[in-house]
Amino acid sequence: MTTKTARLNELIEVTRDGERFYLHAAEEVRDPLLQELFTELAADKSRTIRALAMQVAAHQERPAQGGTLIGALRELYADTRANFSPDQAAAYADQLERAEARILQAFEDVRADADPDLLAIIDAELPRLRASHARILDLKQRMP
Repeated sequence: MTTKTARLNELIEVTRDGERFYLHAAEEVRDPLLQELFTELAADKSRTIRALAMQVAAHQERPAQGGTLIGALRELYADTRANFSPDQAAAYADQLERAEARILQAFEDVRADADPDLLAIIDAELPRLRASHARILDLKQRMP
């Protein structure tokens, strides 16, 4: 596996963490508007994953299929906090914002030393990722 495809697979894994977390949170919260938002943001992550996976496959490599241990632990932590919190939705929003920040940081880290081809791929995805982060950050800041 080339360094480029390894970096893309790392981004797939961290983005998949976010996708799974949003889908899980959508199942856990009771507010239909939050369920809709979380499902929509999960779909954004799915689009990013597909775009990255196409690039990996174009290099005759296999795209990553899983997530990361950190992502699974963050989801478990959010569940625990939500179960003991008077505001379940706020607990999920807080942890989802942190997951979004982690995804953005991963993309920025790869971008810092990316070759021109990889840079183009990352730059194509960053606007959507930044918009998702802004939406969940706004939600988090509006919650008590």
